[in-house]
Amino acid sequence: MDYLPIGSVVLLKGGTKKVMIYGRIQRAGRNGKIYDYLGAMYPEGYAGEKYQILFNHGEIEKVIFKGYSDDEEERYLEKIKNYQDEINKLKE
Repeated sequence: MDYLPIGSVVLLKGGTKKVMIYGRIQRAGRNGKIYDYLGAMYPEGYAGEKYQILFNHGEIEKVIFKGYSDDEEERYLEKIKNYQDEINKLKE
């Protein structure tokens, strides 16, 4: 799986509101579960911890806009790939 860049805007399965991604590989506070993405409603943006949306790549129905990507992003994605097996274990 290739992670979407920060700033990407997606529509989640069953959703009616767009979500903008602003975090990747995020741990939920209480249960410690790992999620692929952290997002906020678009166009509102971050409106407090209560309104953060944690979700996994498989929950994305449609990519509306793909965020900015450069060499630094590509290097970061390579680092993530090196740890993907460990990340997947934490998601279970």
